[in-house]
Amino acid sequence: MPIDLNCDMGESFGAYPLGSDDAIVALVSSANIACGFHAGDPGAMRRTVRLAVEHGVAIGAHPGFPDLRGFGRRAMACSPEEIGDDLTYQIGALQAFCTAHGGRLRHVKPHGALYNMAAGNEELVRAIAQAIGRIDRNLLLVGLAGPDNSRMAAIAAEEGITMVFEAFPDRAYTAEGKLVSRQLPGAVIHDPFEAAERALRMVRDGVVAAIDGTIVEVSAQTLCIHGDNPEGLALAAAIRRRLEAADIAIQPMQPA
Repeated sequence: MPIDLNCDMGESFGAYPLGSDDAIVALVSSANIACGFHAGDPGAMRRTVRLAVEHGVAIGAHPGFPDLRGFGRRAMACSPEEIGDDLTYQIGALQAFCTAHGGRLRHVKPHGALYNMAAGNEELVRAIAQAIGRIDRNLLLVGLAGPDNSRMAAIAAEEGITMVFEAFPDRAYTAEGKLVSRQLPGAVIHDPFEAAERALRMVRDGVVAAIDGTIVEVSAQTLCIHGDNPEGLALAAAIRRRLEAADIAIQPMQPA
């Protein structure tokens, strides 16, 4: 019963460091690297790509809305063409760093508001898949796991793209299977034990308890740990230990 552990990385910007990339990279199997629009810069992209290559961690692009001030977590009213152009720009930039440093781009995981807006949104998933398909149809598209996995996967497949679905042990869920807004209390889970138990249940049973106690289906091939969470390193270590103790192998994401 293998599972991928991914972490959002490379989110430092200029003189402002963020996350514990150097330590977390040893605990995960995939890295989602910021591409300069919501966080990161060319130097951070270079350093994070090299770090992933050195540790044998699969590399993914983490493109978002052009919103450094809001860390890409604010929705923007962009057309499908604008989103496609922004994705192409960001993915292409990270792909160049991969080529320059002996890495290979494996997946694309939209960031923040773009990711949340795409959950269950056929038009947006299609626009994202089309943009990826124009670059490399071998790239996996990561989306939020939920009851509409099959429908979203079918939309992406029509554009030649394979989707992989993701769950979040360190985030609270609504009864509808969405992530609780970070503006609400309890949206982010900071306790490593709680996060580890949630991770095990997600992998073993394919479910998670929502913030109101509702049991939500989350059939996923990858689990995300947020690098900007102050407890990110402790969470990653606890989750990995709990999964390995249950004989669950950690390996880069694969299609279902």
